Amino acid sequence: MNLNIQADLKLQKLSPKNVNAQRAAKVRRTRKFQAFSLSLMRAIILGGLCFVILYPIIQQVLLALRAPQDANDPTVIWIPKNWSVQNLRIAVITLDYWKALLNTFKLSAISMVLQVASTALAGYAFSRLKFKGSNILFLFVIITIVVPPQALSLAQYIYFRDIRLVGKETSIYLMSGLGMGIRSGIFIYIFKSFFQGLPKELEEAAQVDGASVFRIFWNVMLPNARGAIVTVSLFAFVWQWNDAYFVKIFEISTASFPILTMRLLNAADNVYAALFYTGALNLIGQDIWSNPMFLATIANVAALLMMLPLLIMYIFVQRQFVESIERTGIVG
Repeated sequence: MNLNIQADLKLQKLSPKNVNAQRAAKVRRTRKFQAFSLSLMRAIILGGLCFVILYPIIQQVLLALRAPQDANDPTVIWIPKNWSVQNLRIAVITLDYWKALLNTFKLSAISMVLQVASTALAGYAFSRLKFKGSNILFLFVIITIVVPPQALSLAQYIYFRDIRLVGKETSIYLMSGLGMGIRSGIFIYIFKSFFQGLPKELEEAAQVDGASVFRIFWNVMLPNARGAIVTVSLFAFVWQWNDAYFVKIFEISTASFPILTMRLLNAADNVYAALFYTGALNLIGQDIWSNPMFLATIANVAALLMMLPLLIMYIFVQRQFVESIERTGIVG
């Protein structure tokens, strides 16, 4: 009797229905394991990439919150022993931060507006207003992207010196307004590509209503180029904000008109002078401010203060920036 029961159980276990159920359960376990493995691998790769990207920022933040006396302590590598905002105060004094921040923002904002206006107009002309030799002119625009700015700096300096604009921020505004600003060739290419993607029926409908070329550009084409405008605006603002080459060539940064990039380049050399003239030299001892590690720390904190407004701005415009990149089709 027992043997018959055991035989029935074996047959029941080996029935096609049970075999299919076991196979399905095994497939489900395999898929869950594969999904878990892919998720784990993805998390490890993303975590590593985030660490590589965020490492300099984390390091600068820790340096900013480190007390000046920790510069003489070789055991302090990552986590400060003494937390303080003294390095931030010294960096603010060294950069003449608030005045330089206002001047840099003014220079970048005005240059951005002028570059958007000039490059958008040039991009529309190259995309829609075809004339004899337009392709050759656009080839020269592409060449300006390839040619390094150092190759043209002497001629530009002599020109602005002859019209007495060296030492004035007007020279940067003039270059931006005439389509010769930083990376203007790339911006013209972006607008040209974007306008070519818009349907010609928009222009034809405006022409039927009697609109002029400039009115079509201003009232029809430009409102539809929001993606390209946002992209060019952000790039123009950031590149002008970080520019040190043209600011130095045209001698724009002066004692009365400081610029963050030039103050940052000389941060290590200006620490003693800034502390002395502001009466803050007694905040730290000579063994600290003469230490090269302390000077490097102040330079890093100054760089953090310089890029902090850009990081804050990016937080608010991140969504618009990503959408504009997708619309304009910029890659790489």
